[in-house]
Parts: sequence; C-alpha cells; structure tokens
Amino acid sequence: MEEYRNWRHIFKLDPNKEISEEDLEKLCESGTDAIIIGGTDDVTLDQTIHLLASVRRYSVPCVLEVSNVESVTPGFDFYFIPTVLNSQDKKWMIDLHHQAIKTYGELIDWEELMVEGYIMLNPESKAYQHTNANLPTEEDVIAYAQVAEHLFHLPFVYLEYSGTYGDRALVEKVKHAVNETLIVYGGGITTKQEATEMAEVADMVVVGNIIYDDIKAALRTVHAVKKVDQNEGGL
Repeated sequence: MEEYRNWRHIFKLDPNKEISEEDLEKLCESGTDAIIIGGTDDVTLDQTIHLLASVRRYSVPCVLEVSNVESVTPGFDFYFIPTVLNSQDKKWMIDLHHQAIKTYGELIDWEELMVEGYIMLNPESKAYQHTNANLPTEEDVIAYAQVAEHLFHLPFVYLEYSGTYGDRALVEKVKHAVNETLIVYGGGITTKQEATEMAEVADMVVVGNIIYDDIKAALRTVHAVKKVDQNEGGL
C-alpha cells in the first residue's frame, strides 16, 4: 500500500475544468506516477465520477483529493485528505474531517486514506483565501513540517504555491528538516526547468494548471522530473 512513497511526478486534474479525451490519454500514458483528481471550486460528484471513469481506462494510479464530502465516491486507489496547517480557521484542520468521519466512518477503508499537511504559501490564490490561511515565515514553515512529521506523523507535507512558482530554497530547507514525511511541491510549474528545479529538492512534484494552458509543456515535465533521478540516483 506504500507504493506512493516512490512517486515523483503527479498530474493534478480539476473536475471542474474541461479536458479532451485525447489530452487525457496523453497525460495518463505519459509515464507520470499518478493522477490526482481534486479542485477548490464547485467540485461535484457527477464531475468526479466522470473524470474517474475516464482515467480508469488507463493503468496509472488514481487518487481523489477530497475537497468536499459530497464529491467522494468509491473506485480510487487512495484518498488524500488535506489538513491546512496554517489556516486561521480550525475547520480546515479538523472540523470538516470530524464531521465526515462522524457521518461515513463505518464505510471507510482506513488504509486508503492519506492525510496531507498543507501549507498555503500564495496569498493571491483562491485556495489560500478559501482556507483563511495566514502567511508563515520561513521558520514557521519548517516548524509546521516538523509538527506534521513528529507530532502528527503525517505521510505528506504539501507546499502549496497554487498558481505561482515557489521558493526553491525554502522547499529545500523544509526537505532537510524532515526524515520520513514526504515533501510535495505544487504550484506554478510551466516549464521543464522549473519541474527539474523542484524535483531536485522535493519528493514529489505536482503539475496542474499548465495542463489546461499548454498540454505539450505539461507533458515535458514528466521526463524532466524522471531525469533528475537518472542523473542523481534519486533523493
């Protein structure tokens, strides 16, 4: 069940955005390690099921990143549950999770659930504003990552720059501050070079928005990330 620990490149698809069957096939057959389905705005069950059915035609692992309880459906390999560590509203850390488990706890296969400790780092992003996040200092980010690993024993810390390219030096410092928790980078990757730079300092690189703007550029990020491991023998 821990195959995810070897993932390096992930495409993230938003159920609320249009993608052609041709482009979807290219993504799923690209060599990426997994497809995450998830989004911030107006994600519905019908959209999620439709996208899941399309991805399931291919062998790539498929993950649901749960943005609301209403869009949860069986059939995914894993269910990633975000908890926003730098939110000023505890509902994004525990309350929504508590309510979901109170309602559906008896139906949950706990081995399929993975909690992501999100740190929101782009104040201009919808996700940052939606979760009422507070911009952390470098020291705060490192401390959040250590809390996630040593107190909460989370499998992932997700450094979310959502829509803008992030601070590579900070990502590297966070990576060196933890041992077992995996560092996931997401946000603003549009080129091979950016994918390479972040793959050198993070365990996983998530590529999302560029899929809908330039599918060829998105596909080139797969090889760029894999090449880092070929050149350096992995992290």
